[in-house]
Amino acid sequence: MTQFFKVLIVNGANTNLYGVDPSGIYGQETLADIEAGCRAVAKDVGLTLDFRQSNHEGQLIDWIHDARQSQDGIIINAGSLTYTSIGLLDALSAFAKPVIEVHMTNIYRREAFRHRSFISKTATGLIAGLGPAGYELALTAMAGLLKGIRSDAGRSAGFLQPDR
Repeated sequence: MTQFFKVLIVNGANTNLYGVDPSGIYGQETLADIEAGCRAVAKDVGLTLDFRQSNHEGQLIDWIHDARQSQDGIIINAGSLTYTSIGLLDALSAFAKPVIEVHMTNIYRREAFRHRSFISKTATGLIAGLGPAGYELALTAMAGLLKGIRSDAGRSAGFLQPDR
């Protein structure tokens, strides 16, 4: 019987505006479109997905706290909270399982203040600049990490063990 690992995707401040932002920097796909793509990939790679979005830092922190007992990994796009939230850093530091940070744009090709992520200090890995495909790649990587943690399958597939 196939074991499905549980993964929480957390989307933070302003990610609900994907696809409707007049600047177009984040593309035309909405967060609902991204979620649909993630659900298809998650099923293919053996993950059960909990996909959430909030513009409220405290809500994101509560979800991360709850995930300590209910999830095997977290994929997070904290939006603008990436650069400001020590609270998210602390919550993720208490999550002793894989964390993958995702950004739709290449944060290192943008304003200087976006070059410092509090999330990266605790993340197992980072994917940036690949648009919605970054979420799907994060799911594939997470599946490899989780399978590697519970067996040697991750090593043979080329996935490294997380530092955590």
